Amino acid sequence: MKLLITGLTGKVGSNFLPGFLAAEKFSGWSLRALCNNRVIEHPAAEIVRGSLADAQTVYAAMDGVTHVLHMAAVKESPDLAIDVGVKGLFNLLEAFRASKTAKQFVLIGGDCSVGHIFHPYDAPITENSPRRAYPGCYALIKVIEEVMLEQYRIQYGINACCLRAPWIMEKDDFRYVLSFRDQFGGPAWNELLSPEEIARHAEAGAIPLLRDAGGAPLKRNFIHVSDLVSAILLTLDNPATDGELFNIAMDVPLDYAGVAAQLKASHGLPAVEISTPYHSNWLDNTKAKMLLGWRPVVDSELLIQRAWAYSRAPDDPRRVWYPG
Repeated sequence: MKLLITGLTGKVGSNFLPGFLAAEKFSGWSLRALCNNRVIEHPAAEIVRGSLADAQTVYAAMDGVTHVLHMAAVKESPDLAIDVGVKGLFNLLEAFRASKTAKQFVLIGGDCSVGHIFHPYDAPITENSPRRAYPGCYALIKVIEEVMLEQYRIQYGINACCLRAPWIMEKDDFRYVLSFRDQFGGPAWNELLSPEEIARHAEAGAIPLLRDAGGAPLKRNFIHVSDLVSAILLTLDNPATDGELFNIAMDVPLDYAGVAAQLKASHGLPAVEISTPYHSNWLDNTKAKMLLGWRPVVDSELLIQRAWAYSRAPDDPRRVWYPG
């Protein structure tokens, strides 16, 4: 078996690689990575250098491949979104369906395809809930990816599935999600607060207690990268995944009031209440638990504990802002 991976140098890829290499299930497999701007250097990975937008490169990368794990993505970059998200996936799927060795295609999607906190849902969000992109090219591309994969399954009968993940956390990411001084991710504080308020909260070492459009504490979906990796490992070469879409999320969404209470008790941190236009939603993971036998390990409490216990090395770069 030969696995082709895109996005191996990213957050999920760098955590997936050691898990894949350590799993007895994949002991006889070989690994190929399609890399463009960043290249991984690892003895276990054969590298093909080039852009997903170049069909010739993609077909060369697919030579002899049995399984594809497509994780490459761009955020709010309109100049790259079509090349990576649309043309890149199209090239991969065309090469996959033309291949005589291809057996399974796995796409890593995101809950921006259902709008996460931007759109309200009257019930938990399942795999059958309507797709609703929020503003911006990233969410639009994620919807297109899911639909394209679905249609290739219908058109050509390929063995393909999608793992739809919410915001992926590792290391001390979540600590900086809550930071007023060095924020990672969104919502951007300058869209909700004045510069004076942001500075005051940063000086106080406060954390945000976000409230949704109805005034209740905001509930938002997250997943720790280790739990997403475990889901990917269960998905690869699993016949139960053929043609399926799976929500891969914590059992219970993170509640900002619960976060504030835990950090007040454990670290004495003050909380500041912030009204938002966002909606509390619940990404239901029942299907993945039933068909994959998957269970998330990191809940909200453990996510907070790990984020505050992590000590970042001097050469460990900070994250870039991501509108999520």
